[in-house]
Amino acid sequence: MGRALCICTTLEEFDQVHALALTYDNFWASAGVHPDNEGVAEPSVEDLLALAALPRVVALGETGLDYFRLNGRSVADMEWQRERFRIHIRAAQRTGLPLVIHTRSASQDTLDVLTADGDRRVGGVFHCFTETMDVARAALDLGFYISFSGIITFKNAEDLRTVARYVPLDRCLIETDSPYLAPAPFRGKTNTPALLPWVAKQMAELKGVAVEDFARITSANFECLFRISADESNENT
Repeated sequence: MGRALCICTTLEEFDQVHALALTYDNFWASAGVHPDNEGVAEPSVEDLLALAALPRVVALGETGLDYFRLNGRSVADMEWQRERFRIHIRAAQRTGLPLVIHTRSASQDTLDVLTADGDRRVGGVFHCFTETMDVARAALDLGFYISFSGIITFKNAEDLRTVARYVPLDRCLIETDSPYLAPAPFRGKTNTPALLPWVAKQMAELKGVAVEDFARITSANFECLFRISADESNENT
């Protein structure tokens, strides 16, 4: 677990995110605009293609749909969000890079937008997964990985633990989603990568494997999804 993907959520912050990936041999970067961000520069396909061509950029996103805070708007009013998502998908189709998918209170629309192009589907990861078993099955059927965060350790997350037991080991990832969602017993505190072993421990228990084996498997999954060679991934880690 000595490597990380630094997630970009606006075009304005991309240079800072990318600088981290260029500075540390065990960091990589994504390029994209988070669905929650309003009043920021809207990405074009050409913007994303240009960023995707830069060194150590291995994914597009964080992208997807979020209807959790509509603030008086209807789902129909969120077409701007769906179109932003489509732009990321088009860029992924052209680059072959995986998508980092965010979905909250919008799972069916997320799946519908992802599958709208039929045989031009893309791959990636549903990050910080909190959805139902049905959504997990649909994501897996589309070839996506599923990533679990500190939420998996929360007392009220038994339904999510059931999903985690179901997801095959070779499609599991873990993450911080920092600075949020610190795992128990650190809930409510600032989350950091130093707390990721608690997520790994919980997941290993759910899957019935040793923590060391779970770490090895998820590291291999990371390398496979983001097309990072094992030698490259192990540099200075």
